[in-house]
Amino acid sequence: MDLLAEYRRATMFFEAGDPTGAARLLEPIVEAEPGNSSVRQLLARAYFQSAQLTRAEEQLRELIDRDPSDHYAHHVLGRTLERLNRPVDALRYLRIAAAMYSTNADYTAALHRVEAKVNGGRA
Repeated sequence: MDLLAEYRRATMFFEAGDPTGAARLLEPIVEAEPGNSSVRQLLARAYFQSAQLTRAEEQLRELIDRDPSDHYAHHVLGRTLERLNRPVDALRYLRIAAAMYSTNADYTAALHRVEAKVNGGRA
């Protein structure tokens, strides 16, 4: 299997709005190259976009275990946990992402939204 060609194909599927198709192509690549963070991140995003949230969580936790300074993985894990209706769990990762990259408006907005949920509507 030409992994680079499959990765490019998966990227095209993802960008064309077919995250499930992208995930099907990415899964064997992650299995063949478990240390490839770029492929694992795209797989996590594909799972997130296709509402395969438990699978997304698994991939994102692996990314964070390998690189705790990956602010994007923290953010997407927080968003994933938010979508899984686990706002208290999400808050930790959203706070970390926002602290690492405080100028990112998406990070700050997600953090405030989840803080409001956890605090009963008060941010």
